[in-house]
Amino acid sequence: MKNLTDKLSPSITNMIRMDHTSVLETFHQYEMNSSPQTKKALVGTICLALEIHAQLEEEIFYPVMGNLAADTPVVGKSVPEHNEMRRLIAQLRAMEPTDPTYDQTFLQLMKDVMHHVADEETTLLPDAERLIPDRLGELGMQMTKRRLQLMAPHAGEMAMNTARTFPTSSMLVAAGAVLAGTYFAKRTMSRHH
Repeated sequence: MKNLTDKLSPSITNMIRMDHTSVLETFHQYEMNSSPQTKKALVGTICLALEIHAQLEEEIFYPVMGNLAADTPVVGKSVPEHNEMRRLIAQLRAMEPTDPTYDQTFLQLMKDVMHHVADEETTLLPDAERLIPDRLGELGMQMTKRRLQLMAPHAGEMAMNTARTFPTSSMLVAAGAVLAGTYFAKRTMSRHH
């Protein structure tokens, strides 16, 4: 059963790549002329995702890789890079999107993140796939369980940020679809009674 579970669970390296892709896709939605509300929601989404991602890597992935590839410079500089990222996140959270340095601070965070992602995806993840191919699924499962624990207290924040990033027209269409669905469900239910 354990082997089947390992095969069904995404590998830890693929999970890390998916996190990178998700953060970069959200970053590409950020526009300098967006409303302060949209900027704050996108930055909030990215900051929370980065914090959870960094904690997962530090708790699960880096200890394993540190034991196997301690000579790889990426392992040694990863935690200090995470700490710099956390510093910029704290700075952003203390600012309003209307602050003149908000965009610049956010862009610095993303520049640091892109550099970090490039290092991991060109060195550390291929090293893991070469050195511990038989443990990737097990580690992916550990990461999935821990991610759920870390995300649970933030469910409301994540939902609110997602809602704030949708264009108003999309929100109206979605609300209309829900209302129409409710109306038709009630009509169907009343016909059957």
